[in-house]
Amino acid sequence: MKKYDFTKLLDRHGHDALAVDAIGAGDGFAPDKAKEGFDTVPMWIADMNFPTADSITDAIIKRAQHPAFGYFEASDEYYQAIIDWHKERKGVDDLPREAIGYENGVLGGVLSALKVFASAGDKVLVHSPTYIGFTHVLKDNGYQIVHSPLKQDENGVWRMDYEDMDKKIKENQIHVAIFCNPHNPCGRVWTEEEIKKAIEVYEHNDCWVISDGIWSDLILPGHHLTTVQSVSDWAKEHVLAFYAPSKTFNLAGLIGSYHVIYNKAIRERVESISAKLVYNSMNVLSEHALIGAYSAEGKNWLDQLLPVLQDNVDLAFSYIDKFDGVTAARPEGTYMVLLDCQEWLEKHQMTQPELLKLGWDYGIGWQDGKLFEAPTTFRLNLASPSSQIKKAFDRMDKYVFNR
Repeated sequence: MKKYDFTKLLDRHGHDALAVDAIGAGDGFAPDKAKEGFDTVPMWIADMNFPTADSITDAIIKRAQHPAFGYFEASDEYYQAIIDWHKERKGVDDLPREAIGYENGVLGGVLSALKVFASAGDKVLVHSPTYIGFTHVLKDNGYQIVHSPLKQDENGVWRMDYEDMDKKIKENQIHVAIFCNPHNPCGRVWTEEEIKKAIEVYEHNDCWVISDGIWSDLILPGHHLTTVQSVSDWAKEHVLAFYAPSKTFNLAGLIGSYHVIYNKAIRERVESISAKLVYNSMNVLSEHALIGAYSAEGKNWLDQLLPVLQDNVDLAFSYIDKFDGVTAARPEGTYMVLLDCQEWLEKHQMTQPELLKLGWDYGIGWQDGKLFEAPTTFRLNLASPSSQIKKAFDRMDKYVFNR
């Protein structure tokens, strides 16, 4: 098996990379350009600054060498790759081919599922902090968002508030909820017990569940994934799960996700809506990219990546733990960290936008937590060579938090 180098900085400039090419766009979303003498460490977009596995590029190149790209159907190999991957990496032994269906993107699949259970104007339960993609999908399509805030316990670990979930569902007559595991942006990998408790709340309220599992392969060492559909017979029939290799293998630009829906009648409704909403059809190169990703070599690459991500988390927290007035919960999955600066802002009489801009000025390409319903926070992407993580946190130490 090949040994991969996750220490080399990949030059993404001019290679279709929003993370670096959009810096300085002046739209308030991408970071502003840094002051003269500083480059920007891209920590705002949730993709990785690492090259992907050789098996993926090899599969794409091999397919591209055949000079015909006409209409096609997904191959048996495609479905078997997903079935085998879910068995080995997610502990799912009973995934039938018919439960798998293509989606252009997880968010597109989420929208199709929402349309099965709710009409424009209806209310949908989501945890907060909330992934910005959920916010846009819901608001842009006329749904009302009801937040059930996650709470941090005495150890700073994010927890669900089951009583609040139950109360919000009942008060607002909610019949569909979005569930994220691992959670973005908090990085929690929900335990089997936690998921069971959440499912009990949904079941007692006849509330269908749309589960976003796009981060489910990025489980940091010492933690274990429990798929939401696996915790009960009710969950298997009432949870619609969406996955993709994109976060795991840095393939977002290729487009290609899929659903796992065991309930035949609901699956047929979702697929019918997907076909009518958009051109929801697979790209032949993304098919082969998935096959390359969900392979022995893809597993080898991922097994080498996860300890690198953990080392970057440890490096980041060696700084965060020393920043007075700054806190964060250690992520258990994903490669994102949510940095809470409320106490620091109050102590230094600075506003969130001012601190955001100060970081951007010194090339800290962090993202405004306001976008995630967490207004005193910043979201940081740690999926870069450790030299880049060290550079960013050195600058936070010298020019921002301890200046």
